[in-house]
Amino acid sequence: MTLLSQTTVELVLECVAALIGLSILSIAAGRRLATSVVYAGCLVVCLLGLTVALAHLLGAGDASSTAVLPLGLPWIGARFRLDALSAVFLVVVNLGGAAASLFAIGYGRHEDEPQRVLPFYPAFLAGMNLVVLADDAFSFLVAWEFMSLSSWALVMARHRDPENRRAGYIYLLMASFGALCLLLAFGLLAGPGGGYSFDAVRAHTPTAVIAALVLCLAVLGAGSKAGLVPLHVWLPLAHPAAPSHVSALMSGVMTKVAIYAFVRIVFDLLGPPAPWWSLLILFLGGVTAVLGILYALMQTDMKRMLAYSTVENVGIIFIGLGLGLAFKAQHLTWAAALAVTAALFHVFNHSLFKSLLFFGAGAVQGATGERDLERLGGLIHRMPQTAFAILIGCIAISALPPLNGFASEWLAFQAILLSPQLDAPALKILVPAIGGLLALAAALTAAAFVRAYGVGFLGRPRSSAAQTAQETDRWSLAAMFILAALCVIVGVLPGLVIDAIAPAVRAMVGAPMPSQLAQPWLSIVPVAESRSSYNGLLVLLFIATSASLAAVTIHRLASRALRRAPAWDGGYPEPSPATQYTAGSFAQPIRRVFASIIFRAREQVTMPPPGDMAPARFRLELHDPIWETVYAPIAGVIGFVADRLNHLQFLTIRVYLSLVFLALVGLLLVLAVWI
Repeated sequence: MTLLSQTTVELVLECVAALIGLSILSIAAGRRLATSVVYAGCLVVCLLGLTVALAHLLGAGDASSTAVLPLGLPWIGARFRLDALSAVFLVVVNLGGAAASLFAIGYGRHEDEPQRVLPFYPAFLAGMNLVVLADDAFSFLVAWEFMSLSSWALVMARHRDPENRRAGYIYLLMASFGALCLLLAFGLLAGPGGGYSFDAVRAHTPTAVIAALVLCLAVLGAGSKAGLVPLHVWLPLAHPAAPSHVSALMSGVMTKVAIYAFVRIVFDLLGPPAPWWSLLILFLGGVTAVLGILYALMQTDMKRMLAYSTVENVGIIFIGLGLGLAFKAQHLTWAAALAVTAALFHVFNHSLFKSLLFFGAGAVQGATGERDLERLGGLIHRMPQTAFAILIGCIAISALPPLNGFASEWLAFQAILLSPQLDAPALKILVPAIGGLLALAAALTAAAFVRAYGVGFLGRPRSSAAQTAQETDRWSLAAMFILAALCVIVGVLPGLVIDAIAPAVRAMVGAPMPSQLAQPWLSIVPVAESRSSYNGLLVLLFIATSASLAAVTIHRLASRALRRAPAWDGGYPEPSPATQYTAGSFAQPIRRVFASIIFRAREQVTMPPPGDMAPARFRLELHDPIWETVYAPIAGVIGFVADRLNHLQFLTIRVYLSLVFLALVGLLLVLAVWI
């Protein structure tokens, strides 16, 4: 181990220590000073962590850097490791943390109770870094719980709102469930020998039954934190409840840490994949992608819509990972590299545009006090810079060229087109079906964000708050424009990212994609130029040239004069914003196609009789089938049992001792039978 490699992991651990120090400092500092100091300090520390991770990935991506601290389990200590896979996710964590901290320097000044946010914000960043660095099961689980508890405290920052308290309660339950599943998974991987270090786990190949159990537990544990359907129920509640810069971290970054946990277990610790593993992952990914965006289309709350959109993007990432498992199981390494590259690329892309969109939602909420699309409108005139940044984010998340969302989803489709190479009949049927679901999700995403931007930023203001909105502060704008610029740069030059993550892809499947920067004209060629290629730079030049020619032609052939006229108002004599399309009316055609079956949507229209001047009434009823069929019955059973067991707390000491004795006898009998 070289001194340089030893220094890299130690530098990141020192960044974690600095973040914990900032958390402690925020408690002692005054309110006004603490806000600026903590967020500025987190910005600097995250930038340092980002620099270290990038340097390791680009300079020594195939090498690993380790460190052991005298903590954790006595016989192994606390082990930490920086390799190519962890470096990729450290880039995501610290880039997202730096952007959120820059945004929060301005946004955090408007917090009513900053002391409920400041101590936990650096701790949350520290926890995510530690999860990615952990190299033994004990350290991983401690860091995982540290991340979960600190983020729960941030969700509960505005605890006076009953909805926020409910969101925090459900989040804590799901986080505990996920941690229990991961604990059991690591216990099975460690085996009877108790080898909890990841090196010991790699040296021990589990049986097929144990591997299947670990896979299912990893899906439950990591999938519940990432937002896989049907484990997603906490996500659209908790993400909107948190402050907007925290929402951006939870949605754009923390879900990626959960994906890292899944990748680390399944692609690294679990050994060679079985052919059926990919069937489960592909099915869950496809269902998650479509249901997530359908849920988003039904929402009028901006942050809730963005949270459901995260569910959809997590599904897209799991589709890529499932394809990677399918190709890897059949030793199609070159195809597996393409699928896994698409997944990791989308991990990075989603962290960019989802953070940007949550920042935009926070800026809008700060300027108007509203998150409901039905009470916004016309903000492009009152918040033009915010509107432009959010437009970039909407284009990127809609997977439209030449921005970054298109590049990663295009790679995923290229991997799907390689499915005829697979031998398994089930995969030959399932993968094209998943491709259809992915295409449907992409189309619905474009519809969802056309709806969100059109209703929220175009047209006329629907409320006095939207009418009097003002542009957000310069710190928030700087964070949004940096992320918007990255969305454009990564979309135009995707080869930069593809080659950067190549060492992680090699570690996961055995080989990376071919070098893309060596391609002429900065094109990306996933397999062979005769089959498919994409050039974001040429697409950008074509769009800019054609748009400029159209503008010049229109101005030369038509009048240059600016003509203003009253907006068409449906024939009414006085203009009213009530005659505009609403978010609900925009989504109505899609709702009638899908939601009547999936969400049991019911529309009820009450029309007054002729001559009655009472207004007509429209009532929409939507149901969450997953919550009502899975979680509500479980909650009811737990509540019923808890009520029946409640009298146990009022027993005498003699009864308690008798119960303990009986429990001990029962456990000894179980042990005797087991042995």
